[in-house]
Amino acid sequence: MHKQYISGSALKTAGPFYTAMLILGTVFLLASCAPTKNSYYFKTLKKDTTISGLVNKDLESKISKGDNLAIVVSSLSKEEDLVFNEGTMTASTVNGAGFLVDKDGTISFHKLGKVQAEGLTRKELAAAMQKQLMPFLKDPIVTVQYLNHKITVLGEVLKPQVLNMPEEQLSLIDVIVLSGDVKEDARRNDIMIIRETGNEKKVKHVNLEDHSIFTSPWYYVQPNDIVIVSPDFEKRDKEAKRARFQTNFGIIVSTVSLVIIILDRIFR
Repeated sequence: MHKQYISGSALKTAGPFYTAMLILGTVFLLASCAPTKNSYYFKTLKKDTTISGLVNKDLESKISKGDNLAIVVSSLSKEEDLVFNEGTMTASTVNGAGFLVDKDGTISFHKLGKVQAEGLTRKELAAAMQKQLMPFLKDPIVTVQYLNHKITVLGEVLKPQVLNMPEEQLSLIDVIVLSGDVKEDARRNDIMIIRETGNEKKVKHVNLEDHSIFTSPWYYVQPNDIVIVSPDFEKRDKEAKRARFQTNFGIIVSTVSLVIIILDRIFR
């Protein structure tokens, strides 16, 4: 009789307590699973709108001393083209070199000798060389690209890397995409760009959640820029705390459940 009395009392006590623990546990788990604040590109951009005042995308940089150029010649004579391109193709693909702009601002080119390059755009240099090659080739076409222009991408991206920049412009969005996009816990609203101008280094923090980036002079990166994507430490901390809470609470609930089951069997 005494054993039966304890069993009934224990069950009466354990039943409501166990139910309360389950309800409380469910509430806490649902609360801990509350979604964090979403981060995505251009969240300030209104639907069906027009953005004006965009940065000029037709900027043409000037060739400088020390630039390394890839120069390819094509014409109606493939055999003659090989004579002009053999050195460039070998140097560019094997040694990573090309036509170096010397201290006097010139490059040395087959049959043309010294060619002025400093101060010209890629298109201007190509046009000048096409004109000079006309005595040697029929309808020559020259293309010029940079070999030494690069962008360094660091931080919370899937592929930190050094990006080649063969032409004048590359948008910050392109840089991010070519690097595999930012990681889930990265800050899209705090992308740091370090830019070297003369003897100075300028540091700019840009927000890719704000569509005003489209009208910013920092929308297009420049040669030798360093792009750093910052981690979202606040989001990381929240995720870590939530994971710890869920683990600890799960252990507590499991322990209490085990104790109740043991007591129920003892006093049954």
